[in-house]
Amino acid sequence: MSANESPAVAFLHPIIVQPGDIDFMGHVNNARYLNWVQDAVLAHWRGIAPAEDVATKAWVALKHEITYRKPAFLEDDVIAQTVLERFNGARAFYSTLIKRGEDVLAEVQSSWCCIDAETLRPARIGEHLREFFFPKGE
Repeated sequence: MSANESPAVAFLHPIIVQPGDIDFMGHVNNARYLNWVQDAVLAHWRGIAPAEDVATKAWVALKHEITYRKPAFLEDDVIAQTVLERFNGARAFYSTLIKRGEDVLAEVQSSWCCIDAETLRPARIGEHLREFFFPKGE
Protein backbone atom coordinates (compact mmCIF):
# COMPACT_ATOMS: atom_id res chain seq x y z
CA MET A 1 0.00 0.00 0.00
CA SER A 2 1.46 3.36 -0.95
CA ALA A 3 1.30 6.50 1.13
CA ASN A 4 -1.68 7.88 -0.84
CA GLU A 5 -3.85 4.79 -0.29
CA SER A 6 -6.34 4.41 2.50
CA PRO A 7 -6.64 1.09 4.29
CA ALA A 8 -9.12 -1.27 2.72
CA VAL A 9 -12.55 -1.49 4.30
CA ALA A 10 -13.45 -4.77 6.01
CA PHE A 11 -15.85 -6.91 3.98
CA LEU A 12 -18.44 -8.76 6.06
CA HIS A 13 -19.58 -12.16 4.82
CA PRO A 14 -22.31 -13.93 6.81
CA ILE A 15 -21.86 -17.65 7.42
CA ILE A 16 -24.61 -20.19 7.97
CA VAL A 17 -23.38 -23.11 10.05
CA GLN A 18 -24.75 -26.30 8.45
CA PRO A 19 -25.35 -29.62 10.25
CA GLY A 20 -22.63 -31.15 8.04
CA ASP A 21 -20.11 -28.65 9.43
CA ILE A 22 -20.31 -30.27 12.88
CA ASP A 23 -17.73 -32.92 13.78
CA PHE A 24 -17.73 -35.77 16.29
CA MET A 25 -16.94 -33.35 19.13
CA GLY A 26 -20.13 -31.35 18.57
CA HIS A 27 -18.57 -28.21 17.09
CA VAL A 28 -17.62 -26.96 13.63
CA ASN A 29 -14.81 -29.00 12.10
CA ASN A 30 -11.60 -26.99 11.76
CA ALA A 31 -11.39 -27.62 8.01
CA ARG A 32 -14.68 -25.75 7.45
CA TYR A 33 -13.07 -22.48 8.53
CA LEU A 34 -10.88 -22.58 5.43
CA ASN A 35 -13.96 -23.01 3.24
CA TRP A 36 -15.47 -19.98 4.96
CA VAL A 37 -12.35 -17.91 4.28
CA GLN A 38 -12.42 -18.93 0.62
CA ASP A 39 -16.12 -18.04 0.38
CA ALA A 40 -15.50 -14.64 1.98
CA VAL A 41 -12.49 -13.75 -0.19
CA LEU A 42 -14.29 -14.74 -3.39
CA ALA A 43 -17.45 -12.86 -2.37
CA HIS A 44 -15.29 -9.81 -1.63
CA TRP A 45 -13.73 -9.99 -5.11
CA ARG A 46 -17.09 -10.48 -6.87
CA GLY A 47 -18.73 -7.70 -4.85
CA ILE A 48 -16.11 -5.01 -5.47
CA ALA A 49 -14.17 -5.71 -8.68
CA PRO A 50 -15.59 -4.51 -12.01
CA ALA A 51 -17.66 -7.11 -13.90
CA GLU A 52 -15.04 -7.44 -16.66
CA ASP A 53 -12.34 -8.37 -14.15
CA VAL A 54 -14.65 -10.79 -12.33
CA ALA A 55 -15.45 -12.50 -15.66
CA THR A 56 -11.83 -12.83 -16.80
CA LYS A 57 -9.99 -13.60 -13.55
CA ALA A 58 -10.14 -16.40 -10.98
CA TRP A 59 -8.34 -17.06 -7.70
CA VAL A 60 -6.42 -19.93 -6.20
CA ALA A 61 -5.25 -20.07 -2.60
CA LEU A 62 -1.49 -20.28 -2.09
CA LYS A 63 -1.24 -20.30 1.69
CA HIS A 64 -3.42 -20.14 4.80
CA GLU A 65 -2.14 -19.56 8.30
CA ILE A 66 -4.95 -20.09 10.78
CA THR A 67 -5.14 -19.63 14.53
CA TYR A 68 -8.18 -21.19 16.18
CA ARG A 69 -9.42 -19.30 19.25
CA LYS A 70 -12.86 -20.71 20.15
CA PRO A 71 -15.20 -23.36 18.72
CA ALA A 72 -18.32 -22.60 16.68
CA PHE A 73 -21.57 -24.53 17.06
CA LEU A 74 -24.63 -25.28 14.93
CA GLU A 75 -26.88 -22.44 16.12
CA ASP A 76 -24.13 -19.78 16.12
CA ASP A 77 -24.44 -16.51 14.22
CA VAL A 78 -21.04 -16.40 12.50
CA ILE A 79 -19.50 -13.82 10.20
CA ALA A 80 -16.25 -13.64 8.25
CA GLN A 81 -14.67 -10.20 8.40
CA THR A 82 -12.07 -10.06 5.63
CA VAL A 83 -9.67 -7.31 4.61
CA LEU A 84 -7.48 -7.14 1.54
CA GLU A 85 -4.18 -6.06 3.07
CA ARG A 86 -2.31 -5.54 -0.21
CA PHE A 87 -1.70 -6.90 -3.67
CA ASN A 88 1.40 -7.09 -5.77
CA GLY A 89 1.78 -8.59 -9.23
CA ALA A 90 -0.54 -11.61 -9.30
CA ARG A 91 -0.67 -12.04 -5.51
CA ALA A 92 -3.18 -10.75 -2.99
CA PHE A 93 -2.86 -10.94 0.77
CA TYR A 94 -5.93 -11.16 3.00
CA SER A 95 -6.57 -11.05 6.73
CA THR A 96 -9.81 -12.67 7.88
CA LEU A 97 -11.45 -12.92 11.28
CA ILE A 98 -14.16 -15.52 11.83
CA LYS A 99 -16.39 -14.05 14.54
CA ARG A 100 -19.44 -14.82 16.64
CA GLY A 101 -20.56 -11.41 17.91
CA GLU A 102 -17.45 -9.84 19.41
CA ASP A 103 -15.78 -13.23 19.99
CA VAL A 104 -13.01 -14.08 17.54
CA LEU A 105 -13.27 -17.76 16.69
CA ALA A 106 -10.33 -17.85 14.27
CA GLU A 107 -7.76 -15.55 12.70
CA VAL A 108 -6.54 -16.33 9.19
CA GLN A 109 -3.76 -14.83 7.09
CA SER A 110 -3.94 -16.00 3.50
CA SER A 111 -2.28 -15.38 0.17
CA TRP A 112 -3.93 -15.87 -3.18
CA CYS A 113 -2.84 -15.97 -6.81
CA CYS A 114 -4.91 -14.24 -9.45
CA ILE A 115 -5.18 -16.36 -12.60
CA ASP A 116 -6.54 -15.80 -16.08
CA ALA A 117 -9.89 -17.62 -16.19
CA GLU A 118 -9.22 -18.93 -19.69
CA THR A 119 -5.54 -19.93 -19.63
CA LEU A 120 -5.40 -20.70 -15.87
CA ARG A 121 -2.00 -19.00 -15.76
CA PRO A 122 -1.05 -16.33 -13.21
CA ALA A 123 -2.39 -12.90 -14.16
CA ARG A 124 -1.18 -9.56 -12.88
CA ILE A 125 -3.75 -7.72 -10.80
CA GLY A 126 -4.39 -4.49 -12.69
CA GLU A 127 -3.40 -1.23 -11.02
CA HIS A 128 -6.84 0.13 -11.95
CA LEU A 129 -8.25 -2.11 -9.18
CA ARG A 130 -6.56 -0.11 -6.41
CA GLU A 131 -9.30 2.53 -6.49
CA PHE A 132 -11.95 -0.16 -5.89
CA PHE A 133 -10.20 -2.00 -3.07
CA PHE A 134 -8.35 0.90 -1.44
CA PRO A 135 -10.71 3.88 -1.67
CA LYS A 136 -9.33 7.32 -0.98
CA GLY A 137 -10.03 8.71 2.49
CA GLU A 138 -12.96 11.02 3.01
